[in-house]
Amino acid sequence: MTGRARRAESFALRGRYVALSPLDPAVHAGPLYAMSHGPGRASLWRFLRDGPFADLPAYRAHLDELVSRDLFMPFVIVASGSGEVVGKVSLIRFCAEHRSIEIAYVLFSPVLQGTRGGTEALYLLVRHAFEHLGCRRCEWRSDTENQASIRAALRLGFREEGVLRRHMIVKAHSRDTAVLSLLDLEWPARKTAIDRWLAPTNFDTAERQISSLQR
Repeated sequence: MTGRARRAESFALRGRYVALSPLDPAVHAGPLYAMSHGPGRASLWRFLRDGPFADLPAYRAHLDELVSRDLFMPFVIVASGSGEVVGKVSLIRFCAEHRSIEIAYVLFSPVLQGTRGGTEALYLLVRHAFEHLGCRRCEWRSDTENQASIRAALRLGFREEGVLRRHMIVKAHSRDTAVLSLLDLEWPARKTAIDRWLAPTNFDTAERQISSLQR
C-alpha cells in the first residue's frame, strides 16, 4: 500500500452480475429517472436528501450538479447481460491526505434490492476504494431509521462506530446518523468472504444461498 491514495478517478468496474460505469447525465438521466419514479417508487427516496423529482429535466439538472462536484465519483449500476440500468451509487469525500472515502447516494431499483447484483455493486465500490484509490478507511453513513442500509453495511463487514445525534434535518425530519467504517486492515478477510459468497456455487438451482454472508 502506498503512502498516499491515488487520484480519485471514475472508470468502469466490472463484476459477474453487474458493472459500475461513470454516471453521465446525458446518457443515464432518462433510464435512472424511469427506474426511480412513478407509482410505487416514492419509497426509494425516503432516506435520501434529494428527490423524488417533478420531471426528467429537474432530475437531469440534479445529476448535472452532482457530477460537477470535486472528488465526487458517481456510478450507474448496469445489469450484466441485459444492460439495464438498475441503480446508482457514489464515492464521496475522497481525502488523499488521510486516505479516506465514503459510500453515499445509494439508490437501488426494486429488481436489484436483495440480490447478488446489489451485493456485488457495493463490493466493487469498496474494492475500488481500497485496491485502486489506496484508502485506509471506507465510511458508510445512514439515517438510524434506515435499518436496511445499516444491515447492508454490516453484511459487507463494516463496523458501527456510533451515532451523530440530531445530525441533520432531511425533508423536515430530524435525522440521527449512524456511522460505520471498514478499514484496509480488515478488507482482505472480508474480500475473501464476499468472493466466496458471490460464487455461483454458493447458490442452488432455485437461486437460494447455501452459505450466508453474515459476520
